[in-house]
Amino acid sequence: MLTGKTKGLRNEGIRAGEEGWTFIETIIVLAIVLTLSTTVGFVGFRYVGQAKRVAARNQIETISLALSGYLFDCGDYPSELQGLEALWKKPTASPIPDGWNGPYIENRIESDPWGNAYHYRVPGPNGLAYGIASYGADGREGGVGDARDLVSWEQ
Repeated sequence: MLTGKTKGLRNEGIRAGEEGWTFIETIIVLAIVLTLSTTVGFVGFRYVGQAKRVAARNQIETISLALSGYLFDCGDYPSELQGLEALWKKPTASPIPDGWNGPYIENRIESDPWGNAYHYRVPGPNGLAYGIASYGADGREGGVGDARDLVSWEQ
């Protein structure tokens, strides 16, 4: 049984209408949090696409440097049949280079940041010895926005 003294301590500090948050107030707070989270998420997603494009450019440059090392040791670039695999493993397809001293890249680069293979061409476009291309987010030649191509001959 509660005495008057105990009863007064238990209710002290709580006034009428201040028992806690109402359901409506909780819903409003959740709506605000979700709106802010969504806005930040979309802004952050835009930067993910830009980061992938920068990573692809850096990988193309790394492959180009490795191809220079291959040229120095072997006297020519790998054939299109040998492909970029020749930078990691001595080619078995003709012409087999005698001076191969690879691997020419420490970490194997098998695909672009979107998970698609890089395209290696010999000879390259515009009179170049080779060309390396990533077809971007959609994996198809051409495209716009994040899906546009990244190519070694325009860097």
